[in-house]
Amino acid sequence: MNSNGESTAQTRETGTLGKLMVLLDLVTHADAPLRFTDILALAGQPRGTLHRQLTHLVEEGLLELDGDGRYAPGLRLLDFAARSWARNEFRLIAEPHLRDLQQATGETVHLGVLRGQSIIYLDKVEGRQPVRMYSQIGNASPCYCTGVGKAALSLLPAESLVDLLAGLSFTSFTASTHVSAKTLLAEIREIADQGYAFDREEHEAGIRCVAAPIWSEDRTFMGGISITGPAYRLSMELLHQWSVPVQLAAASIMEGMRVRLGPRR
Repeated sequence: MNSNGESTAQTRETGTLGKLMVLLDLVTHADAPLRFTDILALAGQPRGTLHRQLTHLVEEGLLELDGDGRYAPGLRLLDFAARSWARNEFRLIAEPHLRDLQQATGETVHLGVLRGQSIIYLDKVEGRQPVRMYSQIGNASPCYCTGVGKAALSLLPAESLVDLLAGLSFTSFTASTHVSAKTLLAEIREIADQGYAFDREEHEAGIRCVAAPIWSEDRTFMGGISITGPAYRLSMELLHQWSVPVQLAAASIMEGMRVRLGPRR
């Protein structure tokens, strides 16, 4: 299932590569290793075809099959992910600024990028008093109920934003979650005007954040940076104060992107 409750198999192209990617998505995003019957029910592929594709993925080291007949991410896939993360240019540019922001606030700092209707976390610097939260590097969260997600949405052209909102399936994670495009659009317009966004316990009860958008000059990268922590430590008054340092950190990251990733003369 994707972040909006739709079957991954229903939203992917049906070519061979697309089918393999569906299987990798299903296994890597599952909370626990999946049995063949679990994948069969989720993937919507014929039993024989599915068995052959899973066998190929195991042979290539992208998936592993344990003694109980359950599939889990393979070491080769984890190696790909680790290398991609380590070499990601945006993350490397942002890293010192994330650490500076964490040192200044003592709270957890995130870097995320907008991909479709989700925010993918590229980096996370834990606070001095870490709290358990959903966000992990590589995880996807819905764009409509996270500070980074809403900050990124504020960067979209009006027509693209309306199209994206029209395709959202809203899930009420907490009592504070947006459940309609109308209320979300009103907040996105406010975020675009002020330059920062809040997560008011919208994705996880007891977790708040303030976020600022980040974008590349050509808009191929649109995302954000956030300061996140427990609601009992992060009052809305404090988050308003921290809107300044999070915007300054975002501006520093974008300047680094301009200098290091801009056109070569």
